[in-house]
Amino acid sequence: MNDELDDMYRDIILDHFRSPRGKKPIGKADIASDGHNPSCGDDVTVEVEMADGNVKDVHVDCHGCAISVASASMLAEAIKGKSIDEVKKIAEIVKKMLTGEIDAIPEDAGDLDSLKGVRKFPVRIKCALLAWTTLVEGLKNYESGLGTKTTTTTTEEQ
Repeated sequence: MNDELDDMYRDIILDHFRSPRGKKPIGKADIASDGHNPSCGDDVTVEVEMADGNVKDVHVDCHGCAISVASASMLAEAIKGKSIDEVKKIAEIVKKMLTGEIDAIPEDAGDLDSLKGVRKFPVRIKCALLAWTTLVEGLKNYESGLGTKTTTTTTEEQ
């Protein structure tokens, strides 16, 4: 990446860190999951309200480093209105982008592309993935009929 692009991506990450999206509590959580990154001390709670098979609303409460908070904020923006299959696909794309398995993400992915620079710092990849892995664990519970049973995820397993 060139310096100008790095600066733009840095600005996007800082904007999401300073003004995180998805902070407003939702009325009814159909999916609830907590996550923890012991290497950095990040903690996240992801709650999702579903309606007609799509994400109606998202609440993300993340405390931690700028990368973790920004990624969680981007998650809140990226999944709203999407089906479960679309959400899983987005989560998988983000994971592959962060681990270097793919370089480009779809053009309609919003600010998520700005996380690409995180892979230059391998120790920070877990920070960027925390909200996503937490969401995926909550989706697994939801799909297996466990409903709002809160799942706790840790990046220690990754």
